[in-house]
Amino acid sequence: MHATIIAEDYAGMRSQGRGLAERAGFSWDFQPIITQKDSWVLRLPVRFWPRSLGLFAPFHLSSATRLIISLGGKGGVAGAALGTHYGLPVVQIQHPRARLSPYALVIANEHDKLSGPNVLSIRTALHDVTPARLAEAAQRWHSPIRAGAERVLGVLLGGSNGRYRFEEREAAALAAHIASFIRKTSVRCVITPSRRTSPKALAFMRAHLQPLGAVVMDGEGKENPYMGLLACADILAVTQDSVSMISEAVATDKPVCILPLKGRSSRIDSFVKTLQKAGRIQSSLDVASFIPCYHLDDTWLAAEEVRRRIQFEQKG
Repeated sequence: MHATIIAEDYAGMRSQGRGLAERAGFSWDFQPIITQKDSWVLRLPVRFWPRSLGLFAPFHLSSATRLIISLGGKGGVAGAALGTHYGLPVVQIQHPRARLSPYALVIANEHDKLSGPNVLSIRTALHDVTPARLAEAAQRWHSPIRAGAERVLGVLLGGSNGRYRFEEREAAALAAHIASFIRKTSVRCVITPSRRTSPKALAFMRAHLQPLGAVVMDGEGKENPYMGLLACADILAVTQDSVSMISEAVATDKPVCILPLKGRSSRIDSFVKTLQKAGRIQSSLDVASFIPCYHLDDTWLAAEEVRRRIQFEQKG
């Protein structure tokens, strides 16, 4: 069967939709959301938008499409409208911030505290980090990432958002924290930034950690090293701003440490506490262990629920 993924065109959105579709056994295509710029409705919060296809540039669904997977607030509006228009079931990823009745299934994180007969609450964000993809990435990236080192620390950097700040001051604190770990363990440190990482913050970390042998792999003009770092590092450290990156990190068998940033999010705090209670993440590099951990990945649970629900919808 075939699914059409409806979302804003961000790598994280694509990863979540693709990961769910593939593990549920669907082929898929991605349709990015493009809003009509002349609509006054777009100035309102998404929860007040009418479920109308007139708000968006036209979508082109394949005749093979049997399921719509929508993501986020804008995706939820578009997905609900498309589902009604084409008579197709819609699976919504993330809280749509609106009525839940248009969706066959809403997949939300536990920290969203969402409930209902069509809601599945999971611990981690959805993603496409699978054992097969990690094995493929390990073959491709083993030599450049490990470079003969006995142990490797992989650092995954996010950036400032509405809840957390990651600029030069925060980079100084993180660099000092990572430098202490490098000196204590003689580990090789490989850092990869995200599109949200401040260039100035990254430059600061590069300048202060390169003398200790740290390497920054930013993927500029080349293949993105992110999946390779997940596959090849012995231990991972992730900035606390990103539920997606933390979720992808704990889907590996690597120990995962949280790198604190200035700011606060009650939702992310709840998410981190859930993973700490599960024994899957460590609060800082100061208490880090190199002992391999179990894979924590609720994408499989979501995929099984999609298969169950969509079979029910078809029979009904």
